Amino acid sequence: MTTTQSPSVEQVMTALSKVNDPEIKRPITELGMVEGVDIAAGDGGSVVTVRALLTVAGCPLKDTINRDVTAAVAALPGVTGVDVQLGVMTAEQRSGLHETLRGGQAQREIPFAQPGSLTKVFAIASGKGGVGKSSLTANLAIALAGAGRKVGLVDADIYGHSIPAMLGVADARPTQVDDLIMPVPTPSGVSVISIGMLKPRRDQVVAWRGPMLDRALVQMLADVYWGDLDVLLLDLPPGTGDIAISLGQHLPGAEVVVVTTPQEAAAEVAERAGTMASMMHQRVVGVVENMSYLPCPHCADDGKEHRLEIFGTGGGERVAATLSQRFGYDVPLLGEVPIDVALREGGDTGKPIVESDPTSPAAVALTAVAERLGGRGRGLAGMQLGLTPTSKF
Repeated sequence: MTTTQSPSVEQVMTALSKVNDPEIKRPITELGMVEGVDIAAGDGGSVVTVRALLTVAGCPLKDTINRDVTAAVAALPGVTGVDVQLGVMTAEQRSGLHETLRGGQAQREIPFAQPGSLTKVFAIASGKGGVGKSSLTANLAIALAGAGRKVGLVDADIYGHSIPAMLGVADARPTQVDDLIMPVPTPSGVSVISIGMLKPRRDQVVAWRGPMLDRALVQMLADVYWGDLDVLLLDLPPGTGDIAISLGQHLPGAEVVVVTTPQEAAAEVAERAGTMASMMHQRVVGVVENMSYLPCPHCADDGKEHRLEIFGTGGGERVAATLSQRFGYDVPLLGEVPIDVALREGGDTGKPIVESDPTSPAAVALTAVAERLGGRGRGLAGMQLGLTPTSKF
């Protein structure tokens, strides 16, 4: 009779070190979520029992943790069975986790505002509503994540929050570890937070004024554990109100993308949104023209390209040219996104077009914009450096 050698506890822990908490995105061994490992050896193999700790009772992703732990341990030679026993962290253990995640930093410190932050922060702005800014933001986030980047998305449109529904997580609620909030992961790999996820009811109306709006923005930036992000996107409310001002105060290094449509009325107010960003010492990195044109379906069938310019033409180019002249540096037109029924449908069903129909003209244009943003370096032109001149007497 051949007896299969059992794995050691060290081998099991090594396997578990490759299992990440689905919300925090760090190994469960590093987070103190593995309470113990027992190995029962037999003639045919070994049954491994893993006692794992959830951060809070009723963790919404406990099934994911169970599945990932089981798969990691079952892959070890000699393992014939895996028993995952899920418990819950004590208050003391959660406090230790809290300290691990904070890394000793002060409470309510915005990590993206620190000098050593390597996260690119892009605020997606528009002068007026109805130009498709939120749809573009959701699709850009997924396109960046699809390119292998770690992406976070803040739905900073407090009154008109729509990002969770567009990403298919409208009814999701973030997990809270003491006063630290975990962003909600999406199937596409984007981590998202929205004031809509923090309300008791989805249909509850937010009726806040300036100080409360500022507090909400700070909470979503400082009290949420974002981890090591490559890119953070913020979907701003339209116009030049409180949130735009607060963003400039709390994240002066954020770069702004202005969204417009071709018509003159939209282009004029889009210029105001870009000017507001410059007033807050933020760099405007480009303009995106949405609803740029409708590809003629009849010409497409014949292999020809004919654009139906329903909302006029040239609005994006005018905004880019005006802002370039006004600021003294190049503000490029990043892309022209055509009208596409699938783009609207994707927002309604929670399946953005860059994921559901990546070869469509709108998806190709959006992906190209994401590639241009993702490939940008962190230049200093147009950014506030925080330097104060001094005089010598």
